[in-house]
Amino acid sequence: MNKDLIAVFEYLEREKGISRDIIIDAIEESLRAAARKSVSGASNVTVKIHPKTGDIEVYCEKEIVDVVEVAAQEISIEDARVLDPECEIGQFIDIEATPKEFGRIAAQKARQIISQKLRSAERNVIYEEYRHRTNELISGTVKRLVRGANVIVDLAKVEAILPMKNYPKTESYHVGDKVLALLLGVQDTENGGAEVVLTRSHPEFVKQLLMQEVPEINDGTVIVDKIVRDAGYRTKLTVRSTDSKVDPVGACVGMRGVRVKNVVRELNNEKIDIIPYSQDPIELLQNALSPIEIRKINLSDEDGVVSIVVDDDDFAAVIGKKGMNARLNGLLIGYDLEVKKMSDYHKLMALQMNELATADDPTLDAPLQSIEGINKLVVEHLAAEGYTLRSLLTATCEQLASISGISHEMADKILEQVRKQRKERVGQAPEVNDKEHPNSRSNQFGKAQGQDSEEEEG
Repeated sequence: MNKDLIAVFEYLEREKGISRDIIIDAIEESLRAAARKSVSGASNVTVKIHPKTGDIEVYCEKEIVDVVEVAAQEISIEDARVLDPECEIGQFIDIEATPKEFGRIAAQKARQIISQKLRSAERNVIYEEYRHRTNELISGTVKRLVRGANVIVDLAKVEAILPMKNYPKTESYHVGDKVLALLLGVQDTENGGAEVVLTRSHPEFVKQLLMQEVPEINDGTVIVDKIVRDAGYRTKLTVRSTDSKVDPVGACVGMRGVRVKNVVRELNNEKIDIIPYSQDPIELLQNALSPIEIRKINLSDEDGVVSIVVDDDDFAAVIGKKGMNARLNGLLIGYDLEVKKMSDYHKLMALQMNELATADDPTLDAPLQSIEGINKLVVEHLAAEGYTLRSLLTATCEQLASISGISHEMADKILEQVRKQRKERVGQAPEVNDKEHPNSRSNQFGKAQGQDSEEEEG
């Protein structure tokens, strides 16, 4: 019995999942090539390996002739009848020709073919086992680190690779560490094999973690519409419910936040914002920024830009560390997000209005008749106070708010409408629309946590 060969069979079956028949076929093919070099002149060599004992037998097919001229390919009738008494001249017979030593070249050739065949067999096993498991969570153990910080993960039957670009910069690994990751796919390697590719930075990884914790996502009651992520630092996702009785944000957060905390723990304390979904990008943005109020907003579909103005105290939180919060919110709504401070906006508006006030236009000094979007009684009240369009262009919110019956918000609206009206008259488009949006309901747990962190980052 060839114990060494049997041990190889058992190892490859147990550790690599490659069947014994595939292994035997690969070895037989490699040994046929090696035997042709060892059995000089042999043209038709057959190799048989016993699957249970591992014994190897090499047969060479020879033609039965009366007089032997090529010994490697022919056998005399007398010698043939020793093996088969009924054989005749012209027939072919298999002669055992197992070489005692295949030789250095033969052994090298055998190793090459065995290696190629086993790589191909292992690739097929990997494809069959893992190609249908894309986007599935899978766990393993760190086996080694290669080419810098690429992590090789032992999945029992095969080894997978977790490339450095596929996990957050905030994470580091050591041999023996347990790893939970997303199966990104199976790809061919340069040497003809295949490798399983894992990721921990893909947004789908967060979704699969949530699916483990939130039954409502699995049964379709809660739908995760979009996830944007800066892996290792912050994830934002929008959710909606197909059942009016189920709060999608509350379902994801869980009682006392236990569900989302389990996900955060697996992500090594990466912050997660869970936001109610809306088809309207403006409403979705307000949901994402709540409880911060957007004071003014302008959406340009042509440029793909949303410009907003927020109070100075909220600016740092809206921007986030290195612009992360603004960038992620922009990705969430599908627009580039531009953010301005209210103080900067007022300075810009003051410059524009002073420029408009200096225009040589007699209508600016005419008695005040109407302002688009402003109640007629308010306009009459302003006219009674002696205001014209020119004086309104140079007035401040505080001056108008000091008039009885005009609030600070109304004063701001009056000035904005006057500015817009004059800019349209001279053929200029307004910079920012005075469009107020009430605060939308948002996840109290997730947003409170996120808001505090952004203020710290800012």
